[in-house]
Amino acid sequence: MKAVMYQQYGALPALVDLPEPECPEDGVVISVGATGVCRSDWHAWKGHDPVPLPHVPGHELAGVVARVGPGVRHWKPGDRVTVPFVCGCGRCTWCQSGEAQVCPAQTQPGFTGHGSFAEHVAIHGADTNLVRLPESMDFVTAASLGCRFATAFRAVANHGRIGPGDWLAVHGCGGVGLSAVMIGAALGARVVAVDVSPAALERARSLGAEAVVDASSTPDVAAAIRDLTGGGAHVSVDAFGSPELAVASVRSLRRRGRHVQAGLLLGPSSTPPLPMDLVVSQELEIYGSHGMPARGYPAMLSMIEDGTLRPGDLVGQVIGLEDAGAALAAMDQPSAAGMTVVRL
Repeated sequence: MKAVMYQQYGALPALVDLPEPECPEDGVVISVGATGVCRSDWHAWKGHDPVPLPHVPGHELAGVVARVGPGVRHWKPGDRVTVPFVCGCGRCTWCQSGEAQVCPAQTQPGFTGHGSFAEHVAIHGADTNLVRLPESMDFVTAASLGCRFATAFRAVANHGRIGPGDWLAVHGCGGVGLSAVMIGAALGARVVAVDVSPAALERARSLGAEAVVDASSTPDVAAAIRDLTGGGAHVSVDAFGSPELAVASVRSLRRRGRHVQAGLLLGPSSTPPLPMDLVVSQELEIYGSHGMPARGYPAMLSMIEDGTLRPGDLVGQVIGLEDAGAALAAMDQPSAAGMTVVRL
């Protein structure tokens, strides 16, 4: 099969021929229809999030079940599916309770094993992890849900519990952030978007942000948000992942507000100096958000089917597999072009 692989961290990924993946006993092999190019893939490629080398990236995928392991009960060849980027084992108490996103024995395509920058990818724990796609949803749109849109949905709707008229602050307007802006606005929130890029802020406005803050020219972003919102955001999301944004997100909340850490923090950046005095005195809530389990998808898919959410609007370009390596390397530079999706 054709796949995109890199041999060393930072080396330009190349299109290669690889053997077909083996089908897990409890899993499936999916014929990939489309796969997103995500900053999490970039982190792995740069060595920030170590993976086995050589490696095939890709974890935002949609396609058709091609082969089924003997232990799978609910899926068959030909089923149209997507999958969360965190795949639970299906056997532990966390998976049994529907919380596969925190499974201690989780697997992640494109991280713990070869991913979806390939014609075929193996997925473990199919009965726990696969999500059936509506017939009306094309694979490019389904792949754009990936970890970015699904993570943003759970961060805003489930952890943030955003409601009509609530203020939502979104720090960082990349894939997760712009998804959070769209989802918050669709749920009736008043959204403040924060970024250093005028183009990203303009994109946030087009997706429903009521106000924007240019962090490159605003000395105190948290204070600016508190002023704009009349006392602070009800919910604030660090959608990028940096110590500075995490701290600003917490400081931008009103009393009893909720901070959601959706952006990935790695290495020394994983321990930002959060103002715990405010967390205690103002009874703030702090959540981590690690994707979304399969059981959370139906609510999101229903809102897409009825047109309330339009993840396809976030797709900037659709490319072929042969261009996926260059697209991953291009993430060295910021872009407001929207999500890049590889169509196979």
